[in-house]
Amino acid sequence: MNRPVLITEAAPSADEQLARRRRKYVVMMACRIPCLVLAGLTAHVWWLALAFLAISIPLPWAAVLIANDVPARRREKVHRLPQAALTRRKPPARR
Repeated sequence: MNRPVLITEAAPSADEQLARRRRKYVVMMACRIPCLVLAGLTAHVWWLALAFLAISIPLPWAAVLIANDVPARRREKVHRLPQAALTRRKPPARR
């Protein structure tokens, strides 16, 4: 089976990285809304409401930190051409 060969070690494009970071930010901030709603709904149990508030307070800070962080390059096991295939071969000597 022929697998595609990776010929570059380039990082994902800036647009792809921005989209991925934006998605992470939206998901983390979307988790904050239910925490605040649950804190309001469980106000009669003060310790539970306080726990939901405690969870929701650092979420914006963490979301901004994660969204502004450029991801580290991954070490992936990829299919590459053998080094011998990349070097120029000498043509056979003419007789």
